[in-house]
Amino acid sequence: MIKKTRHLHVLGWLVYASYQLLGVFLQRKPPLRVFLWLSLSFLVVQFIEFYLCYLVVYPRFLRTGRPLKLVAALAGIVALFIGLRYRLEQVLYPVVLGFHNYSNTAFGEYLFDNIYYASPAIVISGALYAGQAARRTEQENQQLRDEKRVAEVAFLKTQINPHFLYNTLNLLYSMAYPVAKPLAAAILKLAELMRYMLHDSGSGQVDLAQEIDYLNNYLALYRLRFPDQLFVDFTVTGEPAGHRLAPLLLIPFVENAMKHGVLDDPAEPVRIRLALQPDELLFEVENRRSDYQKDATTGIGLDNLRRRLELLYPGRYSLRIAAAGLQFTTSLRLAQ
Repeated sequence: MIKKTRHLHVLGWLVYASYQLLGVFLQRKPPLRVFLWLSLSFLVVQFIEFYLCYLVVYPRFLRTGRPLKLVAALAGIVALFIGLRYRLEQVLYPVVLGFHNYSNTAFGEYLFDNIYYASPAIVISGALYAGQAARRTEQENQQLRDEKRVAEVAFLKTQINPHFLYNTLNLLYSMAYPVAKPLAAAILKLAELMRYMLHDSGSGQVDLAQEIDYLNNYLALYRLRFPDQLFVDFTVTGEPAGHRLAPLLLIPFVENAMKHGVLDDPAEPVRIRLALQPDELLFEVENRRSDYQKDATTGIGLDNLRRRLELLYPGRYSLRIAAAGLQFTTSLRLAQ
């Protein structure tokens, strides 16, 4: 965050330091030597206070919506501000430089005075962080709006071809069935895939059973391509009934394994696990990675999936992507 606005931060501190120096030259008190040392210690402590708030406290507690912890952290920052000033100006300076800042000051007055001087850095750093966070959020929202428009245009462009293909597949199925039933069955599975993509997935939620059927049809077509060279272990535990989810949410995991995993090793098959609880879904895919990269778009599908999850299930999902040696594991835990 600082890298992009570094010059503004430097300029701001230079202006602030110049303002402090201008004040002493105009007032001509206290003595210049004393003022310079007091100004130096004050600026150093404010600098520390400002960036602790800006880089640590606000990102950690304001962004995550924890107001009580935010207040406690800011109180700690004020205490640190008071402690540092006291150590420098009331303990170190009398020994090293022969003067101190406060004389014959009651504790309450000293405390109030320091809280007053600590407040500007807290307020300004908070306003700066909030402004930049709002700007970042607006940029992200604008990017999402732009991507949505692009996706809508792309979707409209594809409407004619997919429907034409779907109808053609139904025709081919009716023609192939009397001649070659295995071929007809393959065409039917492909047609079912297209129907799910075109029609069933148009709604915001589908039954989990439909998503499972889609995965099974997808794997069945892969087995036709590699009849003796595809080893996949797909198991479902629990009852799919009653579970609903966004359509085509699970297929990116399987596609990633099919594209980039070893498929022909019976000792290490692609393992697909779907475990269901009444209030939770766990989907996990484990495969051995291939040394030969089949597709240049490794990871793009999973990246897009992460963005979909953040939009559709904010705070309700856990996505894990792990690589250990040649083993690659992806898992999704989704609260229902």
